[in-house]
Amino acid sequence: MTTSADDHVFVSLRRKPLLLHDVEVAFRTAARASGLPDGPARARPTPHSLRHTFAVRALQTCPDGRDAITQHMLALSTYLGHAKVADTYWYLEAVPELMTDIAQRCERFVMGGRP
Repeated sequence: MTTSADDHVFVSLRRKPLLLHDVEVAFRTAARASGLPDGPARARPTPHSLRHTFAVRALQTCPDGRDAITQHMLALSTYLGHAKVADTYWYLEAVPELMTDIAQRCERFVMGGRP
């Protein structure tokens, strides 16, 4: 099966698929230039860590209200390319303050108040 540049999201200036090594080198160069830390492999930023940070920050800045949160999660899920919105919910668990906020809202709801 032959692939073309149209089969790939990211292509080079020559319309060829990008090689992982080239992406890693370009990302490290851009990270250094922007002042991001360049420590050991575990502390070094990666494209995936930036994606994770984006998703978490998007949830942290989500407007209050059940309808707004539901719409926000759906939009974020679509933006991240998740097949199911449920695949996006684990980002809530990754941030303690989001889980605390959810727990407090659930408690208020159970006690007869508004979430």
